[in-house]
Amino acid sequence: MVGRVFFLRMTAPANRLILASASPRRRELLAGLGVPFEVVIAPVEEHENPATDPRVMVARNAALKADWVAARRPETLVLGADTTVFLDGTALNKPYNAAEARTMLRRLSGRTHTVFTGLALRCTARGLRLDDCAASEVTFRTLDEAVIEAYLAQVHTLDKAGGYAIQEQGGLIVSGHTGSLTNIIGLPLENVKQLFARAGLSV
Repeated sequence: MVGRVFFLRMTAPANRLILASASPRRRELLAGLGVPFEVVIAPVEEHENPATDPRVMVARNAALKADWVAARRPETLVLGADTTVFLDGTALNKPYNAAEARTMLRRLSGRTHTVFTGLALRCTARGLRLDDCAASEVTFRTLDEAVIEAYLAQVHTLDKAGGYAIQEQGGLIVSGHTGSLTNIIGLPLENVKQLFARAGLSV
């Protein structure tokens, strides 16, 4: 049996995609699609009011990043993204310090929460503005203080929404999830591929 060979077809020129994000996790996930891209970090002030509808928050922040870069690189396709954790009507964004990370893990303990990621794909020269949002659910184990301290000792949590990363020692704290795993990590690749297809760039 002859194996199938997959080709990357791009109607946009190679290296004409920018990821407008400082997240190394998004960089790794996007690289897995095989699409050439560069990273440009947008120095924007993200909206992080925990009382805001999480879908609105992540959509607004993803658009802020993508729009800032797209305005300066008008010929280039720009992808922006933003992720938050949502529980009991409140968004849990990146913790400011270890104490806040502990508080977040205690709140998530034994509960199921939702992870939202907003996506914004832009190309100013083409007048292209595409947006999407993904949602997944994560269920935590019941965590005692020893487990919380062990997790914080092994994982840098200050750059992660909710104070955790499912891909880093997730077995210590997570009992299961539903929906896109890459969304929980920070970049829902299924949705990204759909946006790329709509923009004429397909994997």
